[in-house]
Amino acid sequence: MSTTVNTHESLSIVSTAAAPAAIGPYSQGIKAGDLLFCSGCIPLDPASMQVVEGGVEAQTEQALKNLKAVVEGAGAELGKVVKTTVFLKSMDDFVAVNGVYAKFFGNHKPARSAVEVARLPKDVLVEVEAIVSLK
Repeated sequence: MSTTVNTHESLSIVSTAAAPAAIGPYSQGIKAGDLLFCSGCIPLDPASMQVVEGGVEAQTEQALKNLKAVVEGAGAELGKVVKTTVFLKSMDDFVAVNGVYAKFFGNHKPARSAVEVARLPKDVLVEVEAIVSLK
């Protein structure tokens, strides 16, 4: 069965070249009313679309840079991030990821969940998604 579904006029797709292009049938972000829902950001270099070199710290930093690019591409800022979800390949990396995350967000402390998952796209070590206020 073939069905065509179009994005409802109440929603706006967010797309920025400053973050990696979507590698599947999804958008980098969707604005819905006063909220922005950011897709999970993995540590791809936006120019090469390759996973960044280095361990979990380097991957976390790149994933967060990609998230920031989507947030700013939607006209918001990191201080308006309401909630993040951090997906980890290994909970053993929690402390290292937490260190990079804390520096990245500074004094802002969004609500957050962190979970270990069996596998992530392109076998990366970390992925971060967010919900952001547009007010």
